[in-house]
Amino acid sequence: MPGGAVDRIEYALMDAAEAGMWWYRALHARVMEALDAAPPGPLLDAGCGTGGLLARLRAEQPGRPALGLDFDPPAAARAAAKSAHPVAVGSVNALPFPEARFAAVVSCDVLGHAGVDPGRAMAEMARVLRPGGLLVLNLPAFEWLRSAHDARVHNARRFTAPAALRLAGTAGLRPLRARYWNSLLLPLMVAHRKLRARAPDHGSDVAPFSPWLDRTLHAATVLEQGLARRGLAFPAGGSILLTAVRP
Repeated sequence: MPGGAVDRIEYALMDAAEAGMWWYRALHARVMEALDAAPPGPLLDAGCGTGGLLARLRAEQPGRPALGLDFDPPAAARAAAKSAHPVAVGSVNALPFPEARFAAVVSCDVLGHAGVDPGRAMAEMARVLRPGGLLVLNLPAFEWLRSAHDARVHNARRFTAPAALRLAGTAGLRPLRARYWNSLLLPLMVAHRKLRARAPDHGSDVAPFSPWLDRTLHAATVLEQGLARRGLAFPAGGSILLTAVRP
């Protein structure tokens, strides 16, 4: 992602929080579950930040080769050190990899960034996927959830599930599913973002929580994930998890 002073602060916060904060644990759990459907072979984390997901992949699937990519050189270096996977510096708008290189591509909260062209980035992810390869995307949901935090991390757009499905189809992928999640906590998210966190000088959403609150919030996401496994589809949530395959 494009660099800058604000980005450097957010990268530092992410680096410190992503191993333990309830939000990252919940996100990574959903991505790892989606990857159960991926064929064997190398994986790309496109826009890997400081490497939290790559580190979890190393712990849970040590046999899967993986690469990361991030626009910010210090973040890429930190991701490589944290995960022990190679990490390239580059843009998701023009991935520096040959066609059909990967069996799976993951990208978490990248397509909303101001420096990213969603159509070009989705087409690039489709290009580097092998036929039958799996794409797993996490996207911020709903423009009406926009807040000061979006401005702070240079997030220029938020999505709906139908829009995410159309974007994948336009890139030549076969969409499998686009599901809202972080749904049980959506009322709290709305209250936080629209009331407490409206001020431009409000602190980052990526911040330490008290242990009891972190456990409580994470427990809500675990409950929600269990309900989703039983077939419950939530009509709204703070995020969208999209899966698609390259025909």
